[in-house]
Amino acid sequence: MGEMLVIRHGQASFGAGDAADYDNLSEQGGRQSELAGAALRAAGWVPDRLVTGTLRRQKETLAAMGFGDDPETHAGLNEYDFYDLLQTRFDGKVPDQVRHDRKTHFRTLREVIYDWQAGGLDGARESWLAFVARVEAARAFAAGGDARRVLVVSSGGVIGQMVAAALDAPARQMVALNLQIKNTSMTRFIFSGDRFTLNEFNATPHFADQTNAAFMTYS
Repeated sequence: MGEMLVIRHGQASFGAGDAADYDNLSEQGGRQSELAGAALRAAGWVPDRLVTGTLRRQKETLAAMGFGDDPETHAGLNEYDFYDLLQTRFDGKVPDQVRHDRKTHFRTLREVIYDWQAGGLDGARESWLAFVARVEAARAFAAGGDARRVLVVSSGGVIGQMVAAALDAPARQMVALNLQIKNTSMTRFIFSGDRFTLNEFNATPHFADQTNAAFMTYS
C-alpha cells in the first residue's frame, strides 16, 4: 500500500498581467514552502519519489521545501489556465475588478468554471473533459511504480479534481474543493492497485503554531 501526499504550491503572484507573470512564488510563498518541508521532516515523513507539474511555482515550492533533488514531472499536474478561461469568457477584455479584486475574481471564476464544465467557453485552449483526462493520467503516473511515499506538488484545481474523482463526487464539487485549498496544504491519498482513497484533505500543520498562522493564504 502506498501513500501519496499532494501539496499545493506556495503563494504565487495574484493579480499579475498574465499566466507567465503569475507563475512565480511570492516571498510569502517561499516561506510557506520552507515551513511545509520542515513539518514533514519533523514528522519523519521522507518521500521516496518526487513528482511535480512543469510550472515554475510548483518546482520552486518543492525546492524551497528542501526536496528539490531531480523530481519527475508530468504536465497533467499543471493548473487549468484560468487566464485563458477568463479571456475566453470576456472576449479578451477581462474587467480590472475581476483581475485585481480577490472576491470578485474568485466569484467570477467559479461561474466561469461551471460554464466550462457544462461544455461552454468555446474557443478555450483546453476543454473540461481534456482537463479531467490529463489529471487522471497524472494521478496514475504518480501512483505507478514501486514507491511507497510519493510527494507531489501541484495546484488547487488539480487537487480539487483528484479529490472529487476519488470521492466519485459531481463535477461541480471540484470547484468547491478547489477554492478552499490553502497554499502548501497537504492532501493525502492511499493507493494500492486500482484503489485510490482520500485519507486527508487540505491539512496545514505547519500553520498550526500561532507564530506561523499569519503565513496561511488561499491564493
